[in-house]
Amino acid sequence: MLRILVTGGTSGIGAALVRESLRAGHSVFTTGRDPVKLDALLASSHASGRLGGVVADAGDWEQMRDAVADASGFIGGIDVAVANAGFSSPGDLANGDPLLWRDMVLTNVYGPAILAKATLPQLMENRGHVVLIGSTAGRKVYPGNLYTATKWAVTGYAESLRQQLVGTGVRVLHIAPGHVDTPLWRESPDASIPPESVAGTMLWALGQPPGVDVSEVMVRATGQAF
Repeated sequence: MLRILVTGGTSGIGAALVRESLRAGHSVFTTGRDPVKLDALLASSHASGRLGGVVADAGDWEQMRDAVADASGFIGGIDVAVANAGFSSPGDLANGDPLLWRDMVLTNVYGPAILAKATLPQLMENRGHVVLIGSTAGRKVYPGNLYTATKWAVTGYAESLRQQLVGTGVRVLHIAPGHVDTPLWRESPDASIPPESVAGTMLWALGQPPGVDVSEVMVRATGQAF
């Protein structure tokens, strides 16, 4: 069984990643910004001893470094590091809030980089996995949308990291979901998949034999236009 660290695991895709990983028998440690949501997630789990968590900002180096140490202590090491934390700020490039832009870029772009840096020593020792949750928005440009730029950055970062780690035994998986039925949406899209579908995709890829590197998967609802 795997020892999995998930950032942003208190809602949406992250919570599904936590639940489905536990259901598959893995041990999980998660982070989240909201202590109330984190406490609720931990209290709702029946996986005694296999789920832990700590409040931490995925875009803060010191907090994530400490969270990785906490995770390693709780689950006995890290085999899989999942950079899931992310959000979209409202508005466009003319009327959006620059302070929210800063937080979004730190979480969505800087966050995966510092998670990988903090976990790579263990992942190299364990021949583990880095999983980056991107988006189909990392393949398409929308007018005045900075969120899409952050997901383009994740797309590029995933491939750059994969190339750097060739020969180490560490595999890098970039999952790019389309519309997912989560609180991220202010209005529900016409076609969407449940977050459990993203979790299932991750678990399928993690289950491949060591000689198989599933490096990128796009998963979206049948009928989504792009």
